[in-house]
Amino acid sequence: MLALFRKFALTLVMGMIAAMMLFPIVVTFTNSLMTEGEIDHNYNLIGVMINTAAGEKDGFVNLKLFPDWLTFHQYAEVLVHKPVFLQMFWNSVLMVTPIIAGQVLVASLAAYAFAKLRFWGRDKLFVIYLMTMIMPFQVTLVPNYIIADKLGLMNTTSAIILPGIFSAFGVFMLRQFMLHIPNSYIEAAKMDGAGHLRIFYKIIVPLIQPGIAALIVLLFVDNWNMIEQPLIFLEDSFKQPLSLYLSRINEGARGVAFAASVLYMAPMVLLFLYAESYFIEGIQLSGIKG
Repeated sequence: MLALFRKFALTLVMGMIAAMMLFPIVVTFTNSLMTEGEIDHNYNLIGVMINTAAGEKDGFVNLKLFPDWLTFHQYAEVLVHKPVFLQMFWNSVLMVTPIIAGQVLVASLAAYAFAKLRFWGRDKLFVIYLMTMIMPFQVTLVPNYIIADKLGLMNTTSAIILPGIFSAFGVFMLRQFMLHIPNSYIEAAKMDGAGHLRIFYKIIVPLIQPGIAALIVLLFVDNWNMIEQPLIFLEDSFKQPLSLYLSRINEGARGVAFAASVLYMAPMVLLFLYAESYFIEGIQLSGIKG
C-alpha cells in the first residue's frame, strides 16, 4: 500500500512539473490563433496606477488558453507578408545541417579511436580534448574570433560551421556509447580480415545508431538556438539565423511573434517526437545522466 502511494505521489508530482513545463508552449500556440486585438487586450496590464509621476503600473495580464475568434492571419503574416522570416529560417537550416552532419562524422570516428584503438597517451589526450568542453563558451569564443579573422572567414557561415563541427561533446558522448560494445566483435572481424574502416562502418555504426540519434537531437537543439556565434561572426543581418531575427519580429505585432515562435519551435518538437525512442535509449546507454 505504501509503495502504491509513493508511486501515485511521484506520478502526481511529475505530472505537475510536466504541466508547468508545457504551459508556456500551450499559451504560445493558442495565442498564435488569436486576433491582434484580443492579444492586445489580454496583455495590457489590468491594475491601478501606483506611481503617477513615474508612470508605473501594478497589475496582471489576462492569460487565456482558448481564443474567442480562431484565426490564421498571424501565420499568413509571417509566411507570406514577411518573407524575411523564411529567409532567416533557411539561414538556420543551412547552418545547422552541415554542423550536425560534420560533427556526427568527425565525432564518431574520433570516438572509435578513443574507445577501441590502443595508442600511446590515448587517455591523457582524451582528457585534454575534453577540457575544451569543460571551458565556458566565452573562453573559446575569443580564439575562434581571432582565427576566423586571420583566415578571412568573418561575416561568413564558415566561421560558425567549422568550430561547430569539431566540438568535443559529440566525441565524449559517442565514446561513452562505444565503451559498451564488446571488443570480441572487433576481434572477430579482424580475424575475418576486416580493417578498421570496415569494422567501423559495418559493425560500430549500426550498433551506435541510438547514440547518433540522441546526438543529432541534442546538436540540433543547441545549434538551432545559437545566439552568440552569429551575433559576433555575422555582421550582415540577412545572413543571420532565425534565432536572432525572432527577437525583432514582434515590433508592433504580438500575434506575429506568437506565430513565429510556434514555427520556430516546430522543427525541434517534430524531430524529438520522431527520434524519441532512439534519443532516450542513446542517453541511457551513453551514461550521460543527471
